[in-house]
Amino acid sequence: MLRTLIVGFGRSGHGLHWSVLRRLRRMERYAGLFSDEPPVVYDADPRTPQLSDSDVIAVDSLTRARELLDPENTIVHLCTPPTHRLAPLTELADLGFRKILVEKPLVATVAELPAIDDLRRERKLELMVVAHWLQSALTLRLHDLVQGGELGELETVFIAQRKPRITRTLATEGHPTAFDVELPHSVGVVLSLAGEAKTVGAELRDLRVKNVVVPEMGAARLFLDHTAGCQTEIFSDLASPLRERVIRLGFSRGWAVGHYPISESDDHAHLTTSVEGLVPQPVFRDDSLARFLVHAYEQFAYGADLEPDFQLNAGVTTLLAEAKEHARLSRLGAEVSAFQPEVVPHAS
Repeated sequence: MLRTLIVGFGRSGHGLHWSVLRRLRRMERYAGLFSDEPPVVYDADPRTPQLSDSDVIAVDSLTRARELLDPENTIVHLCTPPTHRLAPLTELADLGFRKILVEKPLVATVAELPAIDDLRRERKLELMVVAHWLQSALTLRLHDLVQGGELGELETVFIAQRKPRITRTLATEGHPTAFDVELPHSVGVVLSLAGEAKTVGAELRDLRVKNVVVPEMGAARLFLDHTAGCQTEIFSDLASPLRERVIRLGFSRGWAVGHYPISESDDHAHLTTSVEGLVPQPVFRDDSLARFLVHAYEQFAYGADLEPDFQLNAGVTTLLAEAKEHARLSRLGAEVSAFQPEVVPHAS
């Protein structure tokens, strides 16, 4: 059975990964997949309050974690910010860990991608990016609609993600732009639904709270042209007063509108289509992160080929890098306001 090492034990590592894993480990149906031994956790900041969780073994270094774990039977959850990927991946590889789940996005800058790819190949790392929207029950139903052909050819995709994140953005610098927060999920979905694409337009807005500005962390918009002919628009608003994750597919003979669960507090999705006018069961369970973690542990346990997963997420990284460049170039000609508010330093 596979042991667990979580690197980075804050919001993602503790609040999401460990929260879901703890629940899955208690389920009899997964008794042969997850070890009964407590996970080992490490965070570079020893003051991280979640390290006091009595159900985990907290260590003060990855070297100490290696002393407690057999790398061949351990899955690493790398939950550090996307701006810090290569260094921990290298250290984990040096210690012999090979099975690694990387929290999305794979990297925050495309410049780091070749070095990670080289490390992956040279050290024979088995990397998966946490992309649970791809395992979502809603996404799987949308795949069936696209492949089934009842509604004709897929022509357009629109995704809107409205999620207030103001307090967290003001307090942390883990994500350099609004493209790095929610869009890695949705870009992966549209690539899986509509195929390869290129960026044809993008916008970024700053987060503004009174006299404070956090550059490029307010909202993001992305336009894609897919090789197969479909066109996609994705919008993410991190300062919205509303919470919504909606996807609309336009087909040559109809449409589909889906709503993903908005948070871990409720795991139900909604889907309405124009197939026969009505949908018998438009609301259904969609615990996508749990489904993804089971899928990931099974993939690692069975030695599955993870190359397609890496290439898909490398494509997501490349498209988002193109989007950032488009957005920044579009702002070069904008007039600079005479009033310059206080700017909160933010990673870029």
